[in-house]
Amino acid sequence: MNKEQPESDKRAISIIIPAFNEENGIAVGIRTLRAALEPTATQYEIIVVDDGSQDATAERARQEQITLISLPENQGYGAALKAGIDRSRYDIIVITDADGSYPAEAIPGLVNDLDGYEMVVGARIGKNVAIPTIRQPAKWFLGRLASYLAGRNIPDLNSGLRVMRKPLIMRFKHLLPPGFSFTTTITLAALCSGALVKYTPIDYFARIGKSKIRAHHAVEFLLLIIRTIIYFNPLKIFLPLGGFFFLGGLLKFSYDLSNGNFSETALFGFLGAAILWAVGLLSDQITKIALRP
Repeated sequence: MNKEQPESDKRAISIIIPAFNEENGIAVGIRTLRAALEPTATQYEIIVVDDGSQDATAERARQEQITLISLPENQGYGAALKAGIDRSRYDIIVITDADGSYPAEAIPGLVNDLDGYEMVVGARIGKNVAIPTIRQPAKWFLGRLASYLAGRNIPDLNSGLRVMRKPLIMRFKHLLPPGFSFTTTITLAALCSGALVKYTPIDYFARIGKSKIRAHHAVEFLLLIIRTIIYFNPLKIFLPLGGFFFLGGLLKFSYDLSNGNFSETALFGFLGAAILWAVGLLSDQITKIALRP
């Protein structure tokens, strides 16, 4: 039988910082966190997960007297977060980056906003937001697609500053990937399962050092969004896709009628729609069984 968490620990937080080759920013980031949290009297722990860095990240983090987890090789952003969450002592998890891009002073407010919610996301829509212009079109498209599929407006799909209750993370831990799409997955999983999620505007600063995000990650995010939505609500994908084939078949059939024939193209359109709708309905039934409490 699990013991009830002590009252003094119910507002305590575990801050997880994944770090890969962040020797120039990790120490400053830790000190900034402490400066933001000390005046609040919040009980906290800082866990830095060195994700197989090839520089002095681990040494500089260790000098700040925090909990350090050193992975033997680079396993990915999500893998580092999960390693830190597994080691955490408290049931309120805060994740942030080691590059100085997220405002540490926003964390106490995000923690306070958690009352009544299972996750509070620091949405990068504040007054000062330094997102590279080259990434903005892909970010906008992926956000709109995810919002449509999840059935809720998502101001920031993959913010790396958020506060979560540990039971929510553990509920979907088997779905959370080892790479950068950890935050996208937990966002979609929470929203599609009916968890209460709040978005709080924050600023976002230019990072210290070089970004680890590459162009191919946009394609990975797109595939992840589709895969996650199919897991939770497959009809969102299969119904419109089947409708596209049906409409194409109907238009071709109408054209054929005007010419006094019936082509295989129209037939394939109708058959394609029927197959996609059947697969969608079957997937929906499987999903309901799999997600049944």
